[in-house]
Amino acid sequence: MRVPLLLGVALLAAFGASLSGCADMSDSMTSAFADPAKYELWNCKQLEVERKAHAKRLAELQGLMAKAQTGVAGPVVAELAYRNEYIAVRGQAKNADEAWARNKCRESPPEPAKDSAKEGTKAEILPAPAANERSGRSQTKSSNAIY
Repeated sequence: MRVPLLLGVALLAAFGASLSGCADMSDSMTSAFADPAKYELWNCKQLEVERKAHAKRLAELQGLMAKAQTGVAGPVVAELAYRNEYIAVRGQAKNADEAWARNKCRESPPEPAKDSAKEGTKAEILPAPAANERSGRSQTKSSNAIY
């Protein structure tokens, strides 16, 4: 009776150790999941869009992994569901950043916000629809139609 219990504990410990090794992957491991030549011919404008997309996706994946960690089998779910994609996106982001630095790119200035008052357009204030005294509904016939 003690042998199966010890065997079960040993298997759980081995499984946990194998998963914990995945959590501490270094940056050298991320290069295995991404093509280093992908961004060689990209210009700065294309790289800027790609870098923003990678940052957004990395933040989304980190949030999903943090949310999965709160569940019963959270660490296992986070590793199985999100870790590979997270590593791949992190590798692509690293390669895009390296191409960005190599091309000596700079962030483009943010576009100025268009002010509607400067353009002479004003928002029109529409009158409230007339209400039926009995039902409080508008007078339109289509709202009472049955299809």
